Amino acid sequence: MGTSISFKRPDGKDATGYLANAARGNAPGVVVIQEWWGLSDQIRGLCDRFAVAGFDALAPDLYKGKVVPYHDTDAAGKEMNSLDFMDATTQTVRGAAQYLAKNSAKVGLTGFCLGGAVTIIGSVHVPELTAGVVFYGIPPEQAAKPADVRIPLQAHFANKDDWCTPELVTNFEKAMKAAGKSLELFRYDAEHAFVNEQRQSVHDRQAAELAWGRATDFFKKHLG
Repeated sequence: MGTSISFKRPDGKDATGYLANAARGNAPGVVVIQEWWGLSDQIRGLCDRFAVAGFDALAPDLYKGKVVPYHDTDAAGKEMNSLDFMDATTQTVRGAAQYLAKNSAKVGLTGFCLGGAVTIIGSVHVPELTAGVVFYGIPPEQAAKPADVRIPLQAHFANKDDWCTPELVTNFEKAMKAAGKSLELFRYDAEHAFVNEQRQSVHDRQAAELAWGRATDFFKKHLG
C-alpha cells in the first residue's frame, strides 16, 4: 500500500523510511517506530492500517536496511544496543515528523518495544509533535525525564513483561502524575509485544485490537 521514501534529517543527512498515505490530502501524520527487529513487514503493515484509519504514516528505518529475523534475539539486542537513541530520535525521528508536518498537519509519534522508548524520548526532544502513543517501552530517565514530557501521552503495557516490568510501568506512571503530565495508561493481561500478529507465541488479538482502537481514537482526538 505504501512506498519507500527518503527524507532529510535536521542535520541535512538523508534518512529512509516507509510511507503510507491516507486517502484524503490534508491528513494528520503519525511517525511509527519499529521494534528491536528493525523496519519489518509487520511495522509496514501498521503504517498501512494507520493510512486506512485516516493518517499519513511514516516509519523511519532506524537500522538503515537491517531487519533481524524474529528468532534471533541476540542479533536484535546487538542492533538495539548499538543504536544511538538520541541521534535516532532528535535527527531521524524528528526529520520524519518534519516531513509529515510540511503541509501544516499535526503529527503524532508511536512505537513498539524499542520504539516505545523512542516515543517517550521524542515526547521530550521533538518539538514538532502534538501527541504520542507508547507501546511497552520506557527509556532510562537520563534520556527523557517524565517532568520534561511536552505532549499528551497514551501508553499500553503488558502485565507479563520481563523487560518493561509492571514495577517499571508503575514508577513511570507515578513520575508522570507527580509532574502533572497528561497520561492515559492501559495494562493488558498479555505478553510483551502482544500487538505483533506475526509472532504467534506472544500475539494477543483481543488486547491488540483494544489497544489499536484506543490509539487511533487518541490520535483522532489530538491530531484531528
